[in-house]
Amino acid sequence: MDTDVTIGPNALPALAALLRQPAISRVFVLADTHTATLCYPRLRPHLPENHHLIEIEAGEEFKTLRTCDSTVWCQLTEQRADRYAVLVNLGGGVVTDLGGFCAAIYKRGLRFMQVPTTLLAQVDAAVGGKTGIDFQGFKNQLGVFQTPAGVFIEPRFLETLDVRQLKSGYAEVIKHNLVADADAFHEQRRTGIVVDDWTPTIAHAVALKQRIVAQDPYETGPRKLLNFGHTVGHALESYLLTQPGREILHGEAVAAGLICESWLSVQRGLLSEAELDKIETFVFSVFDKVSFVLMEMDIIAEYATQDKKNAGGTINCTLLQGIGNGVFDQAVTVGDISAALRYYHRL
Repeated sequence: MDTDVTIGPNALPALAALLRQPAISRVFVLADTHTATLCYPRLRPHLPENHHLIEIEAGEEFKTLRTCDSTVWCQLTEQRADRYAVLVNLGGGVVTDLGGFCAAIYKRGLRFMQVPTTLLAQVDAAVGGKTGIDFQGFKNQLGVFQTPAGVFIEPRFLETLDVRQLKSGYAEVIKHNLVADADAFHEQRRTGIVVDDWTPTIAHAVALKQRIVAQDPYETGPRKLLNFGHTVGHALESYLLTQPGREILHGEAVAAGLICESWLSVQRGLLSEAELDKIETFVFSVFDKVSFVLMEMDIIAEYATQDKKNAGGTINCTLLQGIGNGVFDQAVTVGDISAALRYYHRL
């Protein structure tokens, strides 16, 4: 599942060169309402003249089968896209996840390329060959492993983001370092998100993820490390998506999950109280606390019973055996998750 990843100012020219291959019959571009306005004009000069733009609504709430059916697959069919066409996904995690899924299903497999425009997509969602959509309120419930034909990361797209979106992606940077690189975690504690050039941070995060994915492309073992913070985070995000006006960004939910699952690590004797304090202090220096009330905690925790890492009715969680060393397949209960949420609520 090796994928070439190009990072920096040469990314879009490299994409253009690949799209000029005679074996490509037509180029389609998937963007949401934000990236169509803010990012597509920068990408357009690198595309063939006869490409076709497919535009979807922006937001996690549109990462559904309905969007695939009514917009993406519908337009590919109307435009008579064949199996030699290419879909270029221009956007954040929703676009790269949904676009990859649509490409993998259409005519049993269409080549696709990722052009991630958010920090979250550049360091995580667009890399590694996982695609998916939400279903019946559960995050990424439907999906396939499908390797993109290439990932092209232009850090200047981050200039289109507001601070909240940038922070959301930074949660995945923290996660990568917590499970695989203690030195990088401590360095990030000193620098935070106030940086002039994101390229080194992106390159380091991509290298960490690629190293882990290379060991376990289909998430049967070590790749589960990359789900640290996501058992609680996905449960929290999924629940709040059902509450109008209380929706949060993926990275905001993951940031809360990092603290909750670090606390669970302490309860298992895997992580020290001093390490937990360092993680909490750093996370709260970047992220605001996610708001929920005590009566919601058991409901939120129940969402974890649908987590993709579960097996045989057991909730499998990734925890920390010290900063920089994740351990996967750690069985937890709904009660454990409720307790972690209560701990977070008290902070």
